[in-house]
Amino acid sequence: MYYSRLRLLGVAGICLIGVLLCLPNFLRSPSPSLPWRQIHLGLDLRGGSYLLLQLDLKSLEHDRLQSLQDQARQTLLDRSLGYRDFARDDATASLSFMPRSDAERDAALKAMQSLPPVVPNEFTTSEKDGRIVLTLQHEAMLARAREAVAQSIEIVRRRIDATGAIDPSIAREGDDRIVVELPGVSDPERIKSLLGTTARLTFRLLAPNPSVASPGSTMLEDESVHTQVAVQDHVDVDGTDLTNAGAVIDQQSGGWAVTFQLNSAGATAFANVTRANVGKRFAIVLDNKVIEAPNIINPITAGNGQITGGFDARSASDLALLLRAGALPAPLSVVEQRTIGPSLGAASIHAGVISLLTGLLLVIAFMVLFYGRFGLYADIALFANLILMVAILSLFQATLTLPGMAGMLLTLGMAVDANILINERIREEVKRGRGPLQALQAGFDRATGTIIDSNATAFLAHVMLFVFGTGPVRNFALTITIGIVTTLFTTLLLSRLLVVRWYALARPKELPV
Repeated sequence: MYYSRLRLLGVAGICLIGVLLCLPNFLRSPSPSLPWRQIHLGLDLRGGSYLLLQLDLKSLEHDRLQSLQDQARQTLLDRSLGYRDFARDDATASLSFMPRSDAERDAALKAMQSLPPVVPNEFTTSEKDGRIVLTLQHEAMLARAREAVAQSIEIVRRRIDATGAIDPSIAREGDDRIVVELPGVSDPERIKSLLGTTARLTFRLLAPNPSVASPGSTMLEDESVHTQVAVQDHVDVDGTDLTNAGAVIDQQSGGWAVTFQLNSAGATAFANVTRANVGKRFAIVLDNKVIEAPNIINPITAGNGQITGGFDARSASDLALLLRAGALPAPLSVVEQRTIGPSLGAASIHAGVISLLTGLLLVIAFMVLFYGRFGLYADIALFANLILMVAILSLFQATLTLPGMAGMLLTLGMAVDANILINERIREEVKRGRGPLQALQAGFDRATGTIIDSNATAFLAHVMLFVFGTGPVRNFALTITIGIVTTLFTTLLLSRLLVVRWYALARPKELPV
């Protein structure tokens, strides 16, 4: 029951820091340079848009088959091995071809086995009916899908941040879905168009006869002339080599254009293909649509270029934004969309605050009515508990939702439970005839173990809820987890400090229990 001056100052200092961390939620920042950290309001409190996106795993598999086919062909050419009847089967996720001769069969098989996988055990190589078959493995593609979702989340975050959206929430849901919450964004159409665009930019040569698809080419829409043209499947320069992009006004036409800059590898590849194909048409393909297909007049060796295509200011800026953020590994489709108006968010805040204050006042009245002075000390600790919860949420700039507010109210009830255990234990010790100091000492000591055990089990349960939950469930678990930590501090340190200081000053012969 003894509190040293250092311990007293430590408890008081933590409470003071909590008050200071709470202030930014009620005051404006006096200076932009100050670390003015506040709690952010979630979608259900502030209003905004909710999007549930799904990654197209079939497209991911198709693209990997295409790149594997290019790798296989290039490897065979590098080793002077011939082939014929190269086929791709999307249904079985496999590639197959016939070696030029039986004498080259073993060499071709070893060449295919030497291809580098993207993930471990990505594909198997076998021989069937004289053909060499490469088959993508389902487990490996699932691992690749998980990587693709993580990559997509980062790209989505970069795209949304570039639009100036405030406090977006982006999280994985399941194996192939991404949840995007945009508080304050009431019109999500531009965001949808940005996120629904894969933005995979490639540079490819047109087929020898652009009007007819030949083996190794595909008919694509040419948006500049609104016709179909045959574009070679082989990608000469990939958009992953882009280092920068921006929207500018074209000096010749006066319209908007998008400039791009390639890294050293991309610049070298661009120079090689334009040097070897002067006079041919070079297609700029964005998401399987030809933006333009100009003739190669001179080799382009500087590693930069310009895309024109009837852009206006917004479309040029959006395309530059997409190119800077990077291409998605596979298309994202919107499977669910909700918009919450700001008036509904304000009503939710009002209802949440009313319920929180009502619950707090009822608890305060109950404690004072049943435990008198000790109930008042419990109420002071309860109020400090609320301040510390808000302080920690502010420190980490957490997002508060309606379930989070419910978690705060539930935490206050759990904190009161701990104080009731202590007060009832002290009552029992008084009834057994112990003196005031001995009753206080025994009451706090014997209740402490029970309080720690009960809060430890609740802490573990809510940590698991946070780890395995999503969205509002995680917010609920987070506030209660923080509340358990602050409850242990206010119950076992602050409320005991208040009782000890009162006893040291009053020296009562009987306890008011």
